[in-house]
Amino acid sequence: VGDRPRCAGGGIVCRMNALALNLLISLIEFTVLAALAYLGYFCFSLPLRRRERARLFLDLAELGLSDGRSVEQTVRELGATADRALGRRFHRLAALLESGLSLDQALQRVPRLLPPSIVGMLRVGRETGDLPRILPACRQQLQDQVDTVSSAHHYLMLFALLVSPAWVATFSTLVVFVLPKFFAIAEEMGTSPPALMRSLAEHGAVLIAAQTALLGVFYLAVLAYLGGPRFAAWVGRWCPGLPDRLAWLLPWKRKRLQRNFSSALAILLDAGVPEARAMSLASESTANAVMRRRADAAVADLRQGAGLPAAVGRLDAAGEFRWRLENAVHGATPFQTALDGWHDALSAQAFQLEQTAAQLVTTGLVLLNGLFVAGLAIGVFASLLNIIQGGILW
Repeated sequence: VGDRPRCAGGGIVCRMNALALNLLISLIEFTVLAALAYLGYFCFSLPLRRRERARLFLDLAELGLSDGRSVEQTVRELGATADRALGRRFHRLAALLESGLSLDQALQRVPRLLPPSIVGMLRVGRETGDLPRILPACRQQLQDQVDTVSSAHHYLMLFALLVSPAWVATFSTLVVFVLPKFFAIAEEMGTSPPALMRSLAEHGAVLIAAQTALLGVFYLAVLAYLGGPRFAAWVGRWCPGLPDRLAWLLPWKRKRLQRNFSSALAILLDAGVPEARAMSLASESTANAVMRRRADAAVADLRQGAGLPAAVGRLDAAGEFRWRLENAVHGATPFQTALDGWHDALSAQAFQLEQTAAQLVTTGLVLLNGLFVAGLAIGVFASLLNIIQGGILW
């Protein structure tokens, strides 16, 4: 009788320990899920944080210019405040300017503060001596980061539902372990597996290799998304010119390159910069080697006597840039005003093309995966039916 209270008490202690253990496990699971969610948010929002850094720099530069201070003076004065909200890259830029470097040299030492195209546009603004006119074009380029994040929603869903390591692992398990078992059972029952199953088994290695290659391409795209300009520069050191050629081949990026070039060219021409010099500077502002080569060819045409509208035909195969620039040349309005409508149209077309490509890729791969799963399910059920019929006859 005396042992019963101790047993009861021991049972309560055991239940409390079990409850505490369950709470600890639940807390660990919640912590892991929260860490994964934050990691996903951190990676997914990287382009927006790059955009915010550039936007803050442009806003501060504009405020300084409106007060009669140069960009260099504004950065140095703000860097002296040691305000942590400005970020360590901004303070490093201020320190480099304090050491006597020019703004161009300092920005080259801090490549992750601003996108290369924004740095090129600021160089155009200093060439014309009218930085405030270049800032709206810089802000227009920052909208591209928002469009990129919008398109990334589709690829995030693709990764969550389709392109993951489990996709390859599941099919590999079926081909290596499951299908041979089906074939062995069918052989024992005196039946033959369906042709679809035999085809999957015969070409299993090819299908696994294709899935692995697709997975590798997707992860490479993820690295490009996360790395941004820094990743492109790293790839450019190993494969010179590859990121620029890929950017030119993608239609939405090509539209944005043409818009950036046209914006810089219009500002330079309105400032009275000679046409050849304006075209060279505008191509440098795009930070794209393909655009620079095409602009160099256009400059060569100018020196051979071709007109400006004819020369820019090398930068736009559709001919719309030439037509709009020719109207601007013969019109009374400034180049920037005459081309603003085309710049907005290029931005809209780039966004539409990027969204369409994202939708087509995700929809096509989901449909392809659905067809593959359906074929695999049909083959498995047909094999089971053959085995069942063989067992009944046996």
